[in-house]
Amino acid sequence: MLTTAVLGTGLLGLDLIERIQNSPHLTCGLVVGRTPSSRGLAQAADLGCATATGGIDTLLDAGHFDVVFDATSAFDHREHAKKLADTGAVLVDLTPTSAGALIVPTVNGHQAAAHQHIGLVSCGGQASIPVLHALAQRYRPSYVEMVATAATASVGRASRLNLDEYVSTTRDAIGQFTGAERTKAILNISAARPAPPFRLAMTVVADGVAQGPVGALVEAAETAVRAVIPGYRVTSCTVAGTTVRVIVEVAATRRRIPVHAGNLEVISAAAIHAVEQHAAATSGLKELSR
Repeated sequence: MLTTAVLGTGLLGLDLIERIQNSPHLTCGLVVGRTPSSRGLAQAADLGCATATGGIDTLLDAGHFDVVFDATSAFDHREHAKKLADTGAVLVDLTPTSAGALIVPTVNGHQAAAHQHIGLVSCGGQASIPVLHALAQRYRPSYVEMVATAATASVGRASRLNLDEYVSTTRDAIGQFTGAERTKAILNISAARPAPPFRLAMTVVADGVAQGPVGALVEAAETAVRAVIPGYRVTSCTVAGTTVRVIVEVAATRRRIPVHAGNLEVISAAAIHAVEQHAAATSGLKELSR
């Protein structure tokens, strides 16, 4: 059993707490917020977690944690990573930085155990890379584009301040996982009413693509992701000439997250799944060494 700490008490942090409590591998040791009067901190206490304010310094003074989930901001994460570097804790970054080893659980989750600093790219990266990587294993893309649309109500202040980091980290990760010569990532924040679901439109340009094989690859990727994120579904997959277009929608299925906020569920589920893979692999290594 790994003892965890959560930095951040927004919807994302609260969903992490519940997932930790439901995990056979994890236990929640501490939740750290910013202000004593915050609603999120009170809700974390209601869930039975020890809580504190004061940020990373308070967490460091509280003792050792096996895993720290950082659900704050890309700007804060840089300081957090520096201060946690020598503690031995596995740091899981839910912000859109590229400082840690980039892990997409259904693609390279088996590599999680090799790293103390795990980056989860972004919600758009987590939702698109499984499909894009699957296509890139068979075809050599010359261009890959991902356009994500999220409801304004599901994009908090920290995310809005991190838009540049979101775009650059997602774009670079898509290139890393697909080998594409050119990549583009775009995030639209929609104020439409009713709030739209989290949606991704992906475009891949590659020679030799055909509807049948492409459809099979996309379906297999969808099945793998749905095992982690039940609300994930491919709504369209078409091939025209050398161009593949895939549209994915993600509906949140967790009780604390509005149904339109699939972007939050994607990154929260990825964080827990990556750490559980890390825990399972580490446990296996310990068993082998006995």
